[in-house]
Amino acid sequence: MAIHLYKNKWANRATVIYWLLLIYVVAALIWWFIALNLQNRQMTEYKLNLLNRDDGAYLLKEAKIFNERDRMTRAYISEGLVFLSVIGVGAIFLYGAIIRQMRIQRQQQNFMMAITHELKTPISIARLNMETLQKHALDDAKKEKILKSSLQEINRLNALTGNILVSAQLEGGSYRFNKEELDFSQVVADCCQDFMNRFPNRPWKNDLEAGLFISGDPLLMPILVNNLIENAVKYSPPEASVSVVLKTEGQQGVLEVRDEGPGIPKKEQKRIFKKFYRVGNEDTRTAKGTGLGLYLCRKITQDHNMRLQVSDNQPRGSIFTVRFNLSEI
Repeated sequence: MAIHLYKNKWANRATVIYWLLLIYVVAALIWWFIALNLQNRQMTEYKLNLLNRDDGAYLLKEAKIFNERDRMTRAYISEGLVFLSVIGVGAIFLYGAIIRQMRIQRQQQNFMMAITHELKTPISIARLNMETLQKHALDDAKKEKILKSSLQEINRLNALTGNILVSAQLEGGSYRFNKEELDFSQVVADCCQDFMNRFPNRPWKNDLEAGLFISGDPLLMPILVNNLIENAVKYSPPEASVSVVLKTEGQQGVLEVRDEGPGIPKKEQKRIFKKFYRVGNEDTRTAKGTGLGLYLCRKITQDHNMRLQVSDNQPRGSIFTVRFNLSEI
C-alpha cells in the first residue's frame, strides 16, 4: 500500500512538472514574439527618423518601411504559430505516451500482485491438504475428497503457469505450433467436465454437438476453451448459470460461452483482449485474475484463423463466440 501511494505521488509530481514545463515553453514563445515585434516597431521608428521629409521620394520610402514592418510582423506570427503547433502536437503525443506508460506500469504491477496471489492460493490449499493427510487418520471417503481437492488445485496451478509460459512464448514468437486434426467436440466436453467437477453447485447448461474436428494445436485449444469458461465463471455470481454451446452453422463451427454476470460495457469490449487489461478500476476491482486469459484467447484464435467476438447476453451477461473452419475427416 505504501509503495502504491509513493508511486501515485511520483506520478502526480511528474504530471505537475510536465505541465509547468509546457506552460514555461509556451510563455517563452509568447515572450519571444512580443520582444521581436517590439524590436520590429523600434527599428521602424528608427528608419522613419532617418528619412528627410523634404525628399521627393519620402512617401514612397515611408510606405516601403511600413510594408517591411508589416511583412516582419506576419513572419513572426507565422513562425510563432508553427512553433506553437509543433509544441502542441508534441505535447499531446508525449503526454499520451506518458499516460499509456503509467497505465501499463500499473497494470504490470497489479499483474504481479495478482499472479502472486493466484499462485499462492492453490499451493497453500494443496499443502494444507497434504498436512491433513499426514497428521490425521482419515477414512477412505475423506481421503478421496482431500485428494480430489488437491488435484483440482494442482490442475488450476498448472493452467495458470501454462497461461504465463504460453503467453510469453506467443508474444516472443518462440512458440512452435504443432497443428493436427483434433476432435474439438471432445476437447470442449473435457473442459466442461473439469469445470463441472470444480464447481458442482453452479448451474451448467451445455449443448455440445459431437464430431466437430478442426486443425489446431493440441496444447492451445484446451487453453482457449478453459480461459473462456474460466472468465464466465469468474465474473458471474455463484448461483448464475454458465452455458457452453458447440454447433455448426453452415460450413463453420461455432463455440459460444454465455454467462449471466454484470456484462461488459460497449467501450470496454474492444479493450478486454489487450494484455494485462481487466474491466473496471485497477484499485477497486475485487474479481481475481491476471489479465492474460482473454489476451491469450485472442492470440490463439488469430493464429488459428478463428474469429473471436464478444456481445451482450440477454437479459444480462456476456457471450463470447468463436467461429472456426471445420476439418473434413
